[in-house]
Amino acid sequence: MTMTLDEATRRAGARQQLAREVKELLVERLSLDVDPAAIGDDQPLFGRGLELDSIDTLELAMAVEDVFGVTITDDDTHSLLSLNRLVDHIEAARS
Repeated sequence: MTMTLDEATRRAGARQQLAREVKELLVERLSLDVDPAAIGDDQPLFGRGLELDSIDTLELAMAVEDVFGVTITDDDTHSLLSLNRLVDHIEAARS
């Protein structure tokens, strides 16, 4: 099945909105001293990225479940490697 241009545009807009919401959630729940708009979509969440630690991981997983109704299990930890992967995980869980 081929996706129409309107459908592709709508999906891209929804993904950008979800990415903005996740960035705002990260900053708010983890009290990060960064502008959400300054967080890149491919930016790693750990290490040289936002420098999150294991406690931040737990808080982020709980926040994602609270706000988006999506659970992140031990098997899903790869979804926390970058913002894009986290957005992918949320989108997949919602569909």
